[in-house]
Amino acid sequence: MLQRQFTEEQHMFRDAYRKFLAAEIVPHMETWRESGIVDREAFRRAGEQGFLMIWPDEKYGGMGDTDFRFEQIIIEETSYARVADWYNTLHSRLVGPYFTRFGSEEQCQRLLPKCVSGEHVLAIAMTEPDAGSDLAGMRSNAVEKDDHWVLNGSKVFISNGINADLVIAAAKTDPENNPHAMTLFVVERGMEGFERGRNLKKMGLKAQDTAELFFNDVKVPKANVLGEPGKGFYYLMEGLAEERLIGAAGYLSAAQLSWDLTLNYVKERKAFGKTVAAFQNTQFKLAELRTELDFAQAYVDYCVTAFNAGDLTAVDAAKAKLATSELQVKVADVGVQLHGGNGYMDEYPISRQYTDAKISTIYAGSSEVMKIIISRDFLAEDYTPFNTRNF
Repeated sequence: MLQRQFTEEQHMFRDAYRKFLAAEIVPHMETWRESGIVDREAFRRAGEQGFLMIWPDEKYGGMGDTDFRFEQIIIEETSYARVADWYNTLHSRLVGPYFTRFGSEEQCQRLLPKCVSGEHVLAIAMTEPDAGSDLAGMRSNAVEKDDHWVLNGSKVFISNGINADLVIAAAKTDPENNPHAMTLFVVERGMEGFERGRNLKKMGLKAQDTAELFFNDVKVPKANVLGEPGKGFYYLMEGLAEERLIGAAGYLSAAQLSWDLTLNYVKERKAFGKTVAAFQNTQFKLAELRTELDFAQAYVDYCVTAFNAGDLTAVDAAKAKLATSELQVKVADVGVQLHGGNGYMDEYPISRQYTDAKISTIYAGSSEVMKIIISRDFLAEDYTPFNTRNF
């Protein structure tokens, strides 16, 4: 059995968070899936118990736990409890760090405490109808005035888009001379000209609010510019490795759940006078997946260690994202097949595991984009062949 490296404190944290999910989140998920949105109370409950944003300094209301393994525990347990529709990690670990990395002390003091408590929900708005992974195709723009910027444009597929109180919106600020000159703006709920469109209907992750956002002559105070104007593209790129590590941890935990669900089912289900698990085909399928899951877990844990040391590369993060997202889909697919007709029924958890899985190979950079990143590395002139490396 694969042995993972967590401290006693982290094991206790995992147990406490697992109990929190069971008491406060899991019982409400079906209702939230039917309504197409998670109740904002979920964020407040997590904030009250210290499970929402644990990394910020205590002066901002956090616990100061910067070890990514704490976040890894939250991600894994959220996925394994089948409540990944609740995008708590997008709020707390993907968007939140933009304030401390690129924002001012004034912005951190003004904005972070309510994010830590769950009073304010976060989102980030990059994707547009004609610009997904290719940010150079972005059309949203902002023009500088005396004491503010005027923001115009639209965004689509924005996670937490309906619930969000603070949206970090990317827009071009010198489109004619420099297509990469983007600026990040903190747009607040209630700003005139900031409107939300539809809560989009999706194949899976039904409780997660995914929205269209519109910015019509929104006056954004200069105090809400995040970092240096014109540097937004580089800020976005800097956070991608962590975003893909976050994704990998969640995808893999979901895959682990699909495998466990399938194993339990085939051990009980009978066909032709014996359990489905007794057939060699079932055993071989599950053995192959068990091996792939353990290899992937070892690599993701390695990436977490590298991230904590400041050594996680964009290429290694891309490998983790590619491998785990594809594996999540594969395990769910095999699981449905081994469940037979029952696997197609929504009352069986494996059905939702399957429909929830597919988006993982698309967002945070599609599998095709991950392959481009990885291939650029080994096609570079300074690439080091395996047998000439120093270990």
